[in-house]
Amino acid sequence: MARISRLALYQTIRQVPLVPVFYHPDDEICLGVVSACYKAGVRAFEFTNRGDFAHERFANLSRVCSREFPGLALGAGTVLDAPTAGLYLQLGADFIVGPTFSEEIARLCNRRKVAYMPGCATLTEITTAHEWGVEIVKVFPGEVLGPNFIRSLSGPLPFATAMVTGGVEPNQESLSKWFGAGAVAVGMGSQLFPKDVLANRAFDKIEATVSDVVRIIAGL
Repeated sequence: MARISRLALYQTIRQVPLVPVFYHPDDEICLGVVSACYKAGVRAFEFTNRGDFAHERFANLSRVCSREFPGLALGAGTVLDAPTAGLYLQLGADFIVGPTFSEEIARLCNRRKVAYMPGCATLTEITTAHEWGVEIVKVFPGEVLGPNFIRSLSGPLPFATAMVTGGVEPNQESLSKWFGAGAVAVGMGSQLFPKDVLANRAFDKIEATVSDVVRIIAGL
């Protein structure tokens, strides 16, 4: 069961609009990464459903987060169908993210009052998501759509709120482009967690990088 309400989750993301996106099969590395991000100020973290037994890694993280990281919303990403969403909700997911929109997932999350942020790449997909109660859409893939897509929403859909995932880099120039175009948050994965840093378990470097990103965004 989600520990953080849907309304509180939206406010959390607006207050610290960086959502790290991560998966790894090693429990120790998962915990080290989440801990580093929490220390850096992150308050919403997306663990992706991308490997065998990913739900087991998530379950372990969920237990630790409930004890050691107060106020951290732990969400499940790369969720494509309602049964998978239901599994992660049973394991304590505070929000559900997907690369595409699913009416079945939206219906399930609405029943449970859990935030659902589906991937959308057209205005039709965005408005359809709105009709199903989605508050923040995940604009994906960001590297294909670009900041101008976000900017273009302000005309026909001035009420739309978008989190961009893909194509966001952890530097002033990239972040300024996306937030300047109107994004309310960004999701970042491999740019925050280089393979060599993970291999060396250099969690202090991850904390430093994420801290820089949080600081840059706060100053925009």
